[in-house]
Amino acid sequence: MSGSVGMALARRIGRRVETVLRRARRSHRLAFAGLLAFTVALSGAALALPSLIPTTVFVIPLLLGGLLLRFRPLLALTLITLMLASYVVSERAAGLPKTGFVLTLGIAAWIVLTSAKVRSRLGVPGTRGESMLIELRDTLTAQGELPDLPAEWLAEQSIQSAGGAKFSGDFVVSTTRGDELEIALVDVSGKGIDAGTRALLLSGAFGGLLGVVPVEEFLPSANHYLRRQDWDDDFATVVHVAVNLTTGDFEVRTAGHPPAIQFDAWSGRWQTRDADGPLLGLMEAPEFQANKGQLKVGDALFLYSDGMVETPQRDIGQGTDRLAGHAERLVAKGFKGAADELVKEIGGPGDDSAIVIVHRRMHPADLTPECPPDRAAQLRRRGSALLRL
Repeated sequence: MSGSVGMALARRIGRRVETVLRRARRSHRLAFAGLLAFTVALSGAALALPSLIPTTVFVIPLLLGGLLLRFRPLLALTLITLMLASYVVSERAAGLPKTGFVLTLGIAAWIVLTSAKVRSRLGVPGTRGESMLIELRDTLTAQGELPDLPAEWLAEQSIQSAGGAKFSGDFVVSTTRGDELEIALVDVSGKGIDAGTRALLLSGAFGGLLGVVPVEEFLPSANHYLRRQDWDDDFATVVHVAVNLTTGDFEVRTAGHPPAIQFDAWSGRWQTRDADGPLLGLMEAPEFQANKGQLKVGDALFLYSDGMVETPQRDIGQGTDRLAGHAERLVAKGFKGAADELVKEIGGPGDDSAIVIVHRRMHPADLTPECPPDRAAQLRRRGSALLRL
């Protein structure tokens, strides 16, 4: 019983502390006044109870100030803390280290001030800058979510950043327009965090274009936007596909990107869908050719970045064959969960890796009430008949 009461009290105190910190973040004057009072109280307590309170407690207001204050109030708090700490140390008994403590506290103060000076360039104090980056990363992740599709369709995507970073130069934007699904997989020059900032900008712009401009105008419009940024030696590659969810007809266009590959369920073969097009951002008015095809029941279309297929020891052609070989093992389960599995298995550790899979379902395990078993039998008989032709 006493344990539950203690837990409840701890949760209540935690909520109070969280509320105070949230209010302090909103009011910088309140935070400065509170930390200043806290520092003075620590000084008095350290003088009155030298055997219980070590002088290292003065690091606490410095760290809290680095989290809550802007640079100038933090500088004032740091100077006051150093003066109070020096006075407290001077009043301690002889034989205790004094100069070393003051130097250590001064180094800690310098580290806190340097970090705050860097964050002040964003115009936000403390951890608000990091929070903004986290929100931007979450925005990029949310924009990459594929839309809900009819039961007979499966679409998956997976992205793995180089070095395990949370920001990636690869991103996906998608939308549905009536019975048409549009997906663009973009690879921004660079990798990891270096390319992540440009990817955040382009994902918003490309996501706004997708589904608004006609299919054939998406890549030219994206190229025009990228040219307007006037980035030095920066470019992007894109593979863009539009799939009719009723007929399965699709169009693939690429801009300097590895070609899409299609799995033909009736023949069991893999086909490369080449579509010539230059890199985005390099030419004023490029032309992008379309490669048209159809996804029959059981077929799948794979979009991927060069991190999935290209390494210094292997060219794109060999990498594409390797990708198809790994994907072949996933046909039996209808490609469910295949995107994550393929990225983990063959994604390049030194480069951003991304893959998108669009699959027109046929496997019995993937059937829903809208597609009963007798319908599956009809599809299999139709496939057998086509193979005999």
